[in-house]
Amino acid sequence: MTRTFDFSRAGATDPAWDDGRVETTTFAATDGFPHTALVGVTGPERTLAAQGDPHTALALASVSKPLSAWGALIAVERGLVDLDEPAGPEGSTLLNLLDHTSGLPFEGDQTQAAPGTRRIYSNSGFDALGAHIADAVGMDFSDWMTREVTLPLGLTDIDVTGRPSAGYTASIADLLVFGREVLRPTLIPAALRDLALMVSRPGLRGVVPGYGSFDDNQWGLGFELKGAKSPHWLSDTLPPETAGHFGGQGSFLFVDRSRDLAAAFLSGVAFGDEHKRIWPPLTAEIVERYGTR
Repeated sequence: MTRTFDFSRAGATDPAWDDGRVETTTFAATDGFPHTALVGVTGPERTLAAQGDPHTALALASVSKPLSAWGALIAVERGLVDLDEPAGPEGSTLLNLLDHTSGLPFEGDQTQAAPGTRRIYSNSGFDALGAHIADAVGMDFSDWMTREVTLPLGLTDIDVTGRPSAGYTASIADLLVFGREVLRPTLIPAALRDLALMVSRPGLRGVVPGYGSFDDNQWGLGFELKGAKSPHWLSDTLPPETAGHFGGQGSFLFVDRSRDLAAAFLSGVAFGDEHKRIWPPLTAEIVERYGTR
């Protein structure tokens, strides 16, 4: 059955929702997926396609991290903080918190390694990042995110009052606006965006939750980089420099700069085998269908 959705408020920066250029579609890879499967695809200027209601706001879980990183990088650009200043546990810097090398564990405050020596994926590290930025800018991190990220980008469905690591909710429309921001940054200089999407401290071993341990667990600043990891949530058809994140509530966002493309997925249910089944073919289908536009 064909459903009609109100695209009229799907991002003030994207007139394509209003003039009928957004393709409402169904992705074959989601066939048989037993949960909600909201999908969106965007180029640098406009949304290209959407599956499902683009305004349904669902839990981002760890897809919150790239958004929080953007808020931190705005503070860096303003000169309010510095990537090399102390932040987090003793010996750690703001950069260590952003690239998961602070030594903090997934949850908790007992360090597991010296800063800079291991890639330990850490919710605690990103929550410490939010607290550090809040101290530096003189307001709650959620207020900073609202003032400096969500309002300037015109995000209409997002809630950034939860944990900076994993507590936000947002819609596909919001994530696609953010994807365009990563492709063509307006809130930070392109050079700082480039730094965020480069491998920070290559050659560090670490775990990608749900996929295992990798000798070279590549990460940027708030963004995972695909690298040579296999198995992985992204299709092998995407290049190693593809940047993104997935979340424990069945969400993802990726940015493929080689194709000038970003895409997002929301399901609102715990990440599991069904997500692992459909995500590689879905991401392959997305770039095959829209990567040449």
